[in-house]
Amino acid sequence: MSADALPHAAWRAARLRALTILVAFALPWLAALAACTLRFGGRTPALLVVGIGLLLLAFVAVLQWRRLDLRWLLRALNARSDMEDSADLLAAPPAGGALQQLQRQRLQQRLAAHPADLRIAWPWPRLAASTLAAALLLASALLWPQRAPDSSARVAPAASIKASPLRLTSSQLQLTPPRYTGLPVRRVSALSASAPQGTQLRWMLAFNGTPDRVALVFLDGRRLPLQPRDGGWQAGLRLDASVLYRIELDGRLLDAGKPHRLDALPDRPPQLKVLAPARSLSIAPPGQPGWELAFEVEDDYGVATQATLQLTLAQGSGENISFREISLPLRGQGTPLRRRFNHRLALAPLGLQPGDDLIARLVAQDNRSPQPQVVRSPALILRLQAAASEEPSGIEGVVKRVLPAYFRSQRQIILDAEALLKQKPKLAAERYLQKSDALGVDQRILRLRYGQFLGEEAEDGPTLPTADAGGHDAEDGGDHAGHDHPAPAPATTFGQDVDLLETYGHTHDHAEAATLLDPQTRATLKLALDQMWQSELQLRQGHPERALPFAYKALGYIKQVQQAERIYLARVGPQLPPIDEGRRLGGKREGLASRPDPLRAAPPVDADITTLWQQLDAAPARAVPTQSLAALQAWLRRHGQRAADPLALQAALDALQRDPACAACRDHLRALLWPLLPTPTAAVARRPAPDAQGRRYLDALDAEAKR
Repeated sequence: MSADALPHAAWRAARLRALTILVAFALPWLAALAACTLRFGGRTPALLVVGIGLLLLAFVAVLQWRRLDLRWLLRALNARSDMEDSADLLAAPPAGGALQQLQRQRLQQRLAAHPADLRIAWPWPRLAASTLAAALLLASALLWPQRAPDSSARVAPAASIKASPLRLTSSQLQLTPPRYTGLPVRRVSALSASAPQGTQLRWMLAFNGTPDRVALVFLDGRRLPLQPRDGGWQAGLRLDASVLYRIELDGRLLDAGKPHRLDALPDRPPQLKVLAPARSLSIAPPGQPGWELAFEVEDDYGVATQATLQLTLAQGSGENISFREISLPLRGQGTPLRRRFNHRLALAPLGLQPGDDLIARLVAQDNRSPQPQVVRSPALILRLQAAASEEPSGIEGVVKRVLPAYFRSQRQIILDAEALLKQKPKLAAERYLQKSDALGVDQRILRLRYGQFLGEEAEDGPTLPTADAGGHDAEDGGDHAGHDHPAPAPATTFGQDVDLLETYGHTHDHAEAATLLDPQTRATLKLALDQMWQSELQLRQGHPERALPFAYKALGYIKQVQQAERIYLARVGPQLPPIDEGRRLGGKREGLASRPDPLRAAPPVDADITTLWQQLDAAPARAVPTQSLAALQAWLRRHGQRAADPLALQAALDALQRDPACAACRDHLRALLWPLLPTPTAAVARRPAPDAQGRRYLDALDAEAKR
């Protein structure tokens, strides 16, 4: 289709002329209808009529515009005599016969010489008549006389306005959390809300009238006046603690004094967890190159990306210990709410020597502003294993090992098991099983001896050997059978505690065995016991080849225990001042202070709460004393954090203060006080009351006693 040959300007002008005539007819009538509706129906119906009329006018205008389409244009052009009913050629495709192209050129030349005017002529007579009729209707509506209201009708609205109380028509509470939380600003229509501590609150209230003054009255005694602004009343406050409040209009509480609550959510401190190492005390063998440290920190609003690793080096021994502190910055990885701090410490640059201690502690903080919350990890200790050294002689004390020497008999069990494996081809199966079972018994005896150091009870079995038994040396792991205790020696001295202990006491244990083990040594010894148990199990079943791996592991743990820290016990007893013999048995009491019993009856805890709870249980007709309610109010200010919901308790107390006769308020407050009551002290249970037969028996006893 060829669109360039059509007279588009004339077509557009015809459409605009049709729309203009339509609007000229419709607008006067729309104005007249709106005036009539406003006169007799009010403003709202008039606006509704105008809106509906404009929508109808727009709909008809669209239909009118579409009615004047291409077909209408071609019919209008064919109405001209010079078009020769060939206007359709102007809309046909240019590709055609020679005769068609020649006729199209002739039509285009004629339109260029005499432009087409397709506009509809103005219907002036009909338009004038329609406009005049609409004007008469409009004038009638505007000049129609109003009905004069009577005096009672004139006074009634004023009286009703004066009598109607002010009420809240709209409310908005804007909450702007602190920037470090990353929470968005939000607006709520409710007057109660929960927000992070430090949130900026802004109230925007509107009423059905114009009050003289508006204020927020908090239950803790504060008042916040609102200022008129932008057609409403506004005020701002920083939320630092949870609180209850009411709205006051011209000295009158709104909504019957119902309190609204604001909950301040505190920013919890960061939570730090040590991921590596698994224990607080680690023993580093000689030659260990580094120490792996890993921490994880969580926070509800975000953890700072930077943390500090504090290192303390303790070098030397005895009184020559020196300390050196080093701080290393660490950068966390992960999400803002959970970050992980990893670091591998190289031990060589620190200059650590065997026997030195390295103490590490991570210091992290959250993003709270202006004062971040700091959290510190527990101290992690890396102790470099000290080399074995000869004991110095001539010291005034006893240096004892954590474990006595006979624990090294585990090596003999290993040697015997290896020797038994070499003899296996030469021994009968039954004899081989007997020898393996005997080694299992020796392993069991040694395991039981170890168990005594961990507080385990001895099992039924042969008596364990002692370190001072004859024929046992450091490496002897032969027969661990029991021994008999000799009879008490007859030659003793009366009154000597040592002789009494040797005579009647049980001094079976070696003196070095009665020692206290640190947690790390106890854990290592427990691992040795577990390996011994597995070794014993395989030996008793006749499989020494399976028992050897467990026995070797047990021996390794024993060596670690033997190389643990040494404990120095001085051979010095208490040196008491000499007694003045001249003051003994003199009977003089000068200078002696009075020594009364220091125990005093403890004051009752939360006596005010107990008293109020009992008073609330009384008859509703009896009013609760004001002093008790004031005492509870004071207790809330001091110990409010002890209550599960302090605001609920404060609201219940306020409701009872405002309506002392409210039975439901008394019951609600009493229920909230119940969890706060002190636990009653333990007392002797009363004997149950006797039955009829028991009473007769007691009466008979009383009668017998009165004779």
